[in-house]
Amino acid sequence: MKILIAVDGSRFTKRMLAYLAAHDEWFESKQHQFTVLTVVGPIPARAADALSNKIVHDYYAAEAEAVLKPIRAFFAKQGIDAEFVHRVGNAADQIAGLAKKGKFDLLMMGSHGHGALARLVVGSVTGRVMASCEVPLLIVR
Repeated sequence: MKILIAVDGSRFTKRMLAYLAAHDEWFESKQHQFTVLTVVGPIPARAADALSNKIVHDYYAAEAEAVLKPIRAFFAKQGIDAEFVHRVGNAADQIAGLAKKGKFDLLMMGSHGHGALARLVVGSVTGRVMASCEVPLLIVR
C-alpha cells in the first residue's frame, strides 16, 4: 500500500504520529511505502523577484526541513523507511495533487478540528483536500 502522510509540524501532526505509534499494524507490514509531504507557503512574487533563485530555494528547503526533521527521527525510531518531500504552494492543492499524481492508496493527515464558524471564515486545508481528493483519506483528530 502506498501511503501519503501530509504534515505541517503542528500539534495535530504530532497527534497523528502518536496515532501511528499506537497502532503498530501500520508499520508491521513492510509492504507499505510511506511518503511524507509538507507544503511551504510561497514567498510573495514581488519579494521573490528581488531575491536570487538560490536564496528562494534555500528558504523553501529550510522551512520544509524544520517540519520534516522531527518526523524523520520518528520514522527512524520506528525502523521505517520513508520518502520525505516538500512542495511550494497552496497546501490543499499540493496535497490532493500529489495524492492523485503519485497514485497513492491512502492519504493520512491531522485535522485542527476547527468549528463550523472558523471553517466558514478561514476555511480548512483538510476540508479542501476532502473535497478535491480522489484518494481515500484518513483524518486523525
